[in-house]
Amino acid sequence: MEDHIAVDIGASSGRLVWGRVIDGELSLQEIHRFANGFTERGGHCYWNIDYLFGQVLIGLQKAKQKGITACTLGIDTWAVDYVLLDREGNRLEEVYAYRDERTGDAVERVTSQLSARVIYEKTGIQFQKFNTLFQLAVHDPAQLQQADKILLVPDYLYYLLTGRHINEVTNASTTQLLNLHTQDFDEDLLRLLSLTRNQFAELVQPGTVLGPIRQTWREKYDLPDCEVIAVATHDTASAVLGVPAAEEESFAYLSSGTWSLIGVETIRANVDEQAQTSNFTNEWGAFHTYRFLKNIMGLWLIQEVHRSYDEQYSFASFVEMATPLEAFRYYVDFTDDRFLHPFDMVAEIQSYCKETGQEIPGTPGEIARCIFDNLAILYALAVKEMEAITQAPIGVIHIVGGGANNELLCQWTANVSGKKVVAGPTESTAMGNLLVQMIASQKVKDVQEGRRLIRDSFVGKTYLPQDPGDQRVWFESFTQITKRGAGGSRGHAGKSDCELSDGEGTVRESRH
Repeated sequence: MEDHIAVDIGASSGRLVWGRVIDGELSLQEIHRFANGFTERGGHCYWNIDYLFGQVLIGLQKAKQKGITACTLGIDTWAVDYVLLDREGNRLEEVYAYRDERTGDAVERVTSQLSARVIYEKTGIQFQKFNTLFQLAVHDPAQLQQADKILLVPDYLYYLLTGRHINEVTNASTTQLLNLHTQDFDEDLLRLLSLTRNQFAELVQPGTVLGPIRQTWREKYDLPDCEVIAVATHDTASAVLGVPAAEEESFAYLSSGTWSLIGVETIRANVDEQAQTSNFTNEWGAFHTYRFLKNIMGLWLIQEVHRSYDEQYSFASFVEMATPLEAFRYYVDFTDDRFLHPFDMVAEIQSYCKETGQEIPGTPGEIARCIFDNLAILYALAVKEMEAITQAPIGVIHIVGGGANNELLCQWTANVSGKKVVAGPTESTAMGNLLVQMIASQKVKDVQEGRRLIRDSFVGKTYLPQDPGDQRVWFESFTQITKRGAGGSRGHAGKSDCELSDGEGTVRESRH
């Protein structure tokens, strides 16, 4: 088939993207875009999964109206969130959103039963309180026992479309339940949760053909004749596939959205103590690779600042206001949990600076400059750590996703890291999704040929390191000052962020 459709759903929006190769270049066209977000009921945050699936069907109808009669189709979404199904395939519970507050002490509860070192050696996954392991640890045990199948969000959307139960590996690895050695769900962790292996589905690799859309949907709606393919369903895994790196490059990737995922592509996991101490994760990638990466707070920070100022400033205006200001007047550790979902991000940043004895940023430009400077230094520190752990130099950082449009952040990432930065494409997630479809349908030979196609189709912008100051002083100041703020309190108002969403769910996220 010549037509391919990527369903790419992030935490604030989703879209269907039509991909074709025309005259040797990859052509993308957005068919349908829709809002997403979690809503609050009874003090918990939930996704509207039925709404999301309905939007997929609407998008496919639009594709048919555009003349797409036959195509391949792949789905990617964010990670970690899950759906419980009974024997008839019905949901037992609404789908919790990963920013829900219920996992506050879950890491401590789990590691009191099985040590963090043992869990890391088994799974290689970074400890985040919203990982599926910890969400399941606090889920109602009686309801878990009723679950016939546990699927992640994209797996569930595939199930609704095709009737097949799968757990696709790139997303399944983020559960922190997969064993690196057995390449399957870990028996000890399942036992800890009082779950069994048959409550999960078959693990499948990206490129697995799942078959056609269910006849019931095709009879009810005017849809294209789709061959559904399991792509790299974790959006970061798809984004990494869409990095336009040359085969000979020694590169790091930075998938820049709500979260900043910075890492390297490897063929084996690294679970030594240095990797664990540095809080790196080994998520499974497409085609038997690993994504050795660090998960850092990202553009969520500026999105929340945008909301704190009642959305009176555009995202571009924050960059414009920040650009002429002095660099590194403020040092903030944005990996601190207090920035995960405070009630007021501006107030939280100002509180952190006050607590650590610093000047307090006051204007919108100063707040934005504080965010961009400290993200750049966190990226540079992560690159240094990766080089030390892997014993392999990194020559270039490829920034993909929405952050590739932020020229200030891209240039200062180059400045502070001392590395060449290549920014773009912003649509790398959709491209990686499409790339797996093309490989599965034998339109593209392999990942290297696919990345070459992306390089030939989209021109990135290169940023070379400038010499704006003393990097050593920045690193030392960051380390010294942020030690003072370690373990700071979270959010002034103590209010769950899901309480601020509206009925349509169009709130506060861009992607995870």
